Amino acid sequence: NESRGVGRRTLSLIICLSLLVTMEAKTVAATNVTNVSSMAASTLKPFTTTEVVYQRFAIEPMDQTAVIGSRVTLPCRVLDQKGPIQWTKDDFGLGAVRNLTGYERYAMIGSDEEGDFSLHIHPVELEDDGTYQCQVSPTNDGQPALRSRFAKLSVLVPPQKPKILQGDFLVTTEDRELVIECISSAGKPPAEITWIDGLGNVLHHGIKTTKEPYDNGPLTTVKSVLRVMPRKDHDNTTFTCQSQNMADRSPQSAKLRVEVRYAPKVSLSKIDHIVEGSELRFKCCAEANPPDVEYRWFINKKKVIGDYTTEMIIHNATRELHDATVKCEVSNEVGKSEESQTLDIRYGPQFRHPPLSVETHFGAKEILQCDVDGNPAPEIVWYHEDSDQILATSSNISVLVNPNTVGRYYCKARVAGFPELTGHANIYIRAPPSIVSQRIQYVPDEGVVKVKCTAISVPKAESVVWSFAGRELNFTSNNTPFYVQEEYAAERVVSTITLLDPISTYFGDYNCTVTNSYGTDSVIIKLTAH
Repeated sequence: NESRGVGRRTLSLIICLSLLVTMEAKTVAATNVTNVSSMAASTLKPFTTTEVVYQRFAIEPMDQTAVIGSRVTLPCRVLDQKGPIQWTKDDFGLGAVRNLTGYERYAMIGSDEEGDFSLHIHPVELEDDGTYQCQVSPTNDGQPALRSRFAKLSVLVPPQKPKILQGDFLVTTEDRELVIECISSAGKPPAEITWIDGLGNVLHHGIKTTKEPYDNGPLTTVKSVLRVMPRKDHDNTTFTCQSQNMADRSPQSAKLRVEVRYAPKVSLSKIDHIVEGSELRFKCCAEANPPDVEYRWFINKKKVIGDYTTEMIIHNATRELHDATVKCEVSNEVGKSEESQTLDIRYGPQFRHPPLSVETHFGAKEILQCDVDGNPAPEIVWYHEDSDQILATSSNISVLVNPNTVGRYYCKARVAGFPELTGHANIYIRAPPSIVSQRIQYVPDEGVVKVKCTAISVPKAESVVWSFAGRELNFTSNNTPFYVQEEYAAERVVSTITLLDPISTYFGDYNCTVTNSYGTDSVIIKLTAH
């Protein structure tokens, strides 16, 4: 090739020198003829003038592109052409004959009659890339040389098929950066590389592209590095590297199939409208790669005992489990994931603390409480024992104590779908005891004989004293025919004498005396036969 190029340049130089010698000889001859003509003309009168028509370009070459292996024509057309025509490439003459000797792929096509000296190249090779000019030599009659505009021929070369350096298959892990490198070599102009993920999305981020000469020549190698965070959706899909430049009719591609290993993706079946006492079945599903997984269940962070896998059963959903968190945890060798549900259990009203009675005095302000639990939150109403009027709809009621507001207050709590709950509390006025027992009590026909003394005492009674026939009874003596039993409630005391030997000797008047910190009350209770 090198010797061939030297031969071409030598041949072109010889042709140019021949043209110059020919043009110089013609110029000298023309000068002599001109001088003789001038002398002859000086003896002839009168004389006429002739208009000179100059050679000129009708069409000049323009910049073009051509794909390697194709054909291209650089146009050049000259009107009234007289001087020889040649083409230059990068200022080097190619020759003045139509069949350009030494350039088998080059030819000046067209006809002299039409002044068409277009340069035709076929097949186009990379070495044809350069700057071309159509030149017309000067004539013997003094017409100047012509030079066309410079025309740049850019030879386009499609890049080689792209190659992914990581191969065609890769195993990676979700959320761990994946680096894929793609090379497109020997293109002109440099190839444009496009990345497409397995979901058909064109990627624009995480891409770095570099360019370098191919074999230190005019071609270019392009390297594109893609950095991407693989997801589960990328598993068993293909990343595609597409390369293309202006010489390609369609893009070429290289593909990389990826297997993405990922921790389990967990879904837990949700259970709604849970009623206390129900049986609950929770189902847990997991998708993972690798698919070998382990299931663990938790209730409020406490591991559930049992061989539960994809299903866990709560046989009795009690109110104690309301707001509890049920969690399914699934793991494989990549990692673990979890899904949970907070239980919303519907249950009826129940007292956290029953309403408490109060001991007070007139003019005081007292607060009664109705502390009720339920889901949904119970509706609460308050009533006084003497009226059906709703006094309050909150858990607490405030009462200004006077003779009309003492007594029993009812708290009623309701949750839709469950039985109503009722509680009560009393407002008591502190005062001396008041004995409310029947004054005459009868001996039964058979069974145990008892005498009962019941007293309202707020505050609590400090003592109950019995006497019979004017003597105080001593219930601690071993010889006594009586024994006594006392029962204390919130606002009362009940003292009961039982006769161990129910004979008529012990029938008669019994004195019951009840004492508290505010005073004493005493009554005579008569025990008699029917």
